[in-house]
Amino acid sequence: MTTERGRRRSVAATSARVERYNRRTRWFHAGIYITVLILLATGWWLTLGHEGQPSPLAWIFRTPDTVLHTNTGWVVAILSLVGLAFGARAVRVFVRETLRVDRSDGRWLVRWPRAVFTGRFDRHEGHFDPGQRVLNVALTLGLVVLIGSGVGMAWLHGGPAFVVLVRLHTWATYAVTPLILGHIVVAAGILPGYRGVWRSMHLGGRLDVSVARRLWPGWYERQEAAPDKQDEQATRARGAHR
Repeated sequence: MTTERGRRRSVAATSARVERYNRRTRWFHAGIYITVLILLATGWWLTLGHEGQPSPLAWIFRTPDTVLHTNTGWVVAILSLVGLAFGARAVRVFVRETLRVDRSDGRWLVRWPRAVFTGRFDRHEGHFDPGQRVLNVALTLGLVVLIGSGVGMAWLHGGPAFVVLVRLHTWATYAVTPLILGHIVVAAGILPGYRGVWRSMHLGGRLDVSVARRLWPGWYERQEAAPDKQDEQATRARGAHR
């Protein structure tokens, strides 16, 4: 008799798709990236000196850009706290896999620029590839500085500390913007090597097996092996009780 997970695997094999991220993770990711994109749009609009002219987003939400930017910043901060509070296991996995270091990481990174066009990525064993790990560290630090400085600016209304926070916020914006744009280009599957990757976070979170094997071979093989191991353990347990 097959187990429930065994049946799920059969369905996945039939459809030639595998679930990379669960629904909770996908919704959290969507909430973060929508709000962060609003922050970037309104932040750059204000930085470029258009404070007296409503941006398209300000017109849609019927509120000044400064207010929209501040309120969206609070939403991002709250979402981050909720994620930390209710996604402790996911946070531990994220931190562990992001800080993972393998001997083959250097070779993977050296060959990455060509692989984004050919799709011939070097093998790695992590949940994230070495490039994702570097991006995770840089983007997380940047967002922490942005959120922290933004909260401080919302509480203060002048003084030396406020001036320092404004500078930190501005510099963090300069650093984070190209990282986010690069992430969008990769995650959208625009580059040939990443074609199809966008499905891991959208439309049910199930991407083609061929994409999973190409981008995360070690992770995919562990996903495939896990049901078999559980089936084997269940069979041994039933035999022990007889």
